[in-house]
Amino acid sequence: MAVNGDCVFCDIVARTVPAEVVYRDESLIAFLDSHPLFPGHVLLCPREHYGTLTDLPTSLTGPIFAATQLLARAVENAVDAEGTFIAINNRVSQTVPHLHIHVVPRRRRDGLRGFFWPRQPYKDEAAREAVRDAIEREIQKLRDG
Repeated sequence: MAVNGDCVFCDIVARTVPAEVVYRDESLIAFLDSHPLFPGHVLLCPREHYGTLTDLPTSLTGPIFAATQLLARAVENAVDAEGTFIAINNRVSQTVPHLHIHVVPRRRRDGLRGFFWPRQPYKDEAAREAVRDAIEREIQKLRDG
């Protein structure tokens, strides 16, 4: 299993740093966030070191999202939440450079304001279509490549 010696999540996987583990299997581990938004905030990450979602092998995408579903249900039930917020940061705002999924319990009027950044609308429909077309071309390149 590849680990990064400078990564606190790899240290948690190796059990050299303590964590309140709530889930573990052969490829994933989940533990309570040490700086939670709300009690019950869980982080799920692969046991092997991958920096971002785009680094994760496709063979793990199904298992990691199945575990995310399981954790979302478990967190909601465990802390009597009305729902959950699921988030992944890729590089920007990623305080630990090891892929991790936040599972955060939510309640109506809990003070969390969704997205905290200003919205940037498209200039017009032509600009929207240009971006859509560019993304579609990149997807085709990546699939063909």
